[in-house]
Amino acid sequence: MILLFGTERRPDFTFCSMDFMDSNSNTVVVTGFGPFRQYLVNSSWEAVKLPVVYQKVKEQVFKIWTTLQPLLTVHVGLASSAKAIIILEQCGKNKGYQEMDACGFHPEGGCCMLDGPEKIESTINMKTLWKNISVEGIDIIFSRDAGRYICDYTYYTSLYYGNGRAAFIHVPPLSKSVTADFLGKALQIIILEMLKQCGEERKKDHFIEK
Repeated sequence: MILLFGTERRPDFTFCSMDFMDSNSNTVVVTGFGPFRQYLVNSSWEAVKLPVVYQKVKEQVFKIWTTLQPLLTVHVGLASSAKAIIILEQCGKNKGYQEMDACGFHPEGGCCMLDGPEKIESTINMKTLWKNISVEGIDIIFSRDAGRYICDYTYYTSLYYGNGRAAFIHVPPLSKSVTADFLGKALQIIILEMLKQCGEERKKDHFIEK
């Protein structure tokens, strides 16, 4: 089951159930963000609502992992500089958060988790994902730097609480060519490919246990 966490509007996105061998959870959570700077409509929110506030993001991400215990959490954020590009982020960084959030605050010491490692990699291989998918009308690239702001902070927090079972996708601002429905369909393609990787890993783990 794919859940759109905290959304007020659901785009053209297929809700589906995936059957994994010996899986404790087949739930995938997808999150987006609220208004950001000059963007009164955040394309990540439309496509899939986390506040652009460090502490609230941490609280909500913690809640997702402790209450829903998903197979995978996919966070979608706005890359304001991206022009018709979707960016697959491989890892989250723990330090360097000096930019103020929507409430005028930043984490103490610019750090996400005081006891956390410098970076955490997603269990999803974004480079492999990038090679295996294509979406007509938009370019897809992969990255190892999610930007040291709310997006990166959210990603690291989710990777930390979810033991790496999180992914982050940066999407461009909405435009005539990049509509909310278009992004929803693009995200569907990407997330289903992520689930294929999850299924392959589950099969490997099942085989090893046997």
